[in-house]
Amino acid sequence: MSRFVVLLRGVNVGKGNRVPMADFRRLLERLGYEKVHTLLNSGNAVFSGTGRSTARHSPAIARMLEGKLGVSVPVIVKSAAEFEAVVAGNPAVPRKSDYSRFLVAFGPDAAALKNLTVIAPLVHPAEHFSIGTHAAYLRCSPGILESKAAVALLGKAGRGVTTRNWATVLKLEGLLEKRAA
Repeated sequence: MSRFVVLLRGVNVGKGNRVPMADFRRLLERLGYEKVHTLLNSGNAVFSGTGRSTARHSPAIARMLEGKLGVSVPVIVKSAAEFEAVVAGNPAVPRKSDYSRFLVAFGPDAAALKNLTVIAPLVHPAEHFSIGTHAAYLRCSPGILESKAAVALLGKAGRGVTTRNWATVLKLEGLLEKRAA
C-alpha cells in the first residue's frame, strides 16, 4: 500500500464548511483507506491506499465529503513521494520561530501553481515568494495578516490551491513516516 496526504481547502474556518475530523477519518476509512490519521482541525489527513496515483483519490474523497457531510471543497491529495518533493523543494527553509509565517501552497497540478504568478507583484521586499515544481512558498516576515501576498494567496487568487504553514507541513511529513511503519 502507498502512503498519501490529503489536504482540504477552507474547512473549519468560520461557520461554513464544517468537517469534524473524526467524521473525516471515518469517511476515509469507508472509502477503504487504512492507517488513517488526521492532524489538527483544518482538513489534513495521512492514509494508506492502493495504487500510486493520486488522480482517483481526490474526486472520490470530494464526492464522499459532499454526499455524507454536504461539504463541497477542493481536495488535494499528494503521494508520499510528492509530499517529500514539496518539503525538499523549499528554496528558503525558515527558522523555527518563523514556521507560522511561512506558507506552502499545494495545488492539484502545475497549472494551479502557475496561476499564482498574479501574487508576485504583491510581495513586499521583506518577503520571499517562489513557485516551484511541486508547490509555491511564501515567507511573510511581518506576519500573514500584514502581508498583501498572503491575503491574496489565502483568498481568491489562491482558490485553486490550499496552504499550510511550515510547522503543519513538517507534522504531516512526520505522520507519513510514523504511520508507514
